[in-house]
Amino acid sequence: MALSATLRRFVITIADSDRDVYETLDLRVAQHPSESVRYMIARLLARALEHAEGVEFSRGLAASDEPAILQHNLQGDVIAWIEIGSPSVERLHRASKTGARIVVYTWRGGEELMGAAASIHRSEELEIKALDPGFLDAVAATVDRKNSWSLTISGGAIYLESGGALHEGAVRRIASEQP
Repeated sequence: MALSATLRRFVITIADSDRDVYETLDLRVAQHPSESVRYMIARLLARALEHAEGVEFSRGLAASDEPAILQHNLQGDVIAWIEIGSPSVERLHRASKTGARIVVYTWRGGEELMGAAASIHRSEELEIKALDPGFLDAVAATVDRKNSWSLTISGGAIYLESGGALHEGAVRRIASEQP
């Protein structure tokens, strides 16, 4: 018998002074049995940090040709392709051919990925953002079926209140090594 996904609810109040975004999201997230809690937290944080009109989770494992998060414009065109973890260079190369903004949220291997980016079309536009694994694990320890987060972003620092605890982290942009 196959294991089924665990459905989790997240109410996330966002106060992002860096981008002037102040919203409350009410998200239902299906955590696949093969998905780690760290990955799910990174996916949720990326969704909140990229929040804008047209940003949504993809169909997940049902659509292996899609990233974790997509942003569409009103015509339905993909304008942002947002990956989580350590996607292959080949996958990023294919994604860059869509003409969309390409972003990767990772917690390991970002420097190596940026170093290998030379073979990616439009590699100078690739954005790699590193999340602290300790921060992800601390937040993951508070996850339940129903979750309420208060997320504040200021100057690249992340303050996330979850389960009565305040967690502090940062998003570090990994710079391109190109001249």
